[in-house]
Amino acid sequence: MESKLRTIAKAITWQALGLAVTGALAWFHTGNMVTALSFALSTAASGLAFFFVHERIWARVRWGVVERHA
Repeated sequence: MESKLRTIAKAITWQALGLAVTGALAWFHTGNMVTALSFALSTAASGLAFFFVHERIWARVRWGVVERHA
């Protein structure tokens, strides 16, 4: 099981990448930087929260986990 701090770090770095990609795509589609940034920030904020919850739930699921024996 990983620490909450590690989960938070993973979520932040993942969302930073998603923010950049979503912002670029939204700017391409709208041609408006303010609208693109607004859209990208709102999706990043919600994605960060849901990613954290998703990871914490999966951290408790034992299915598919292979235990290493020393």
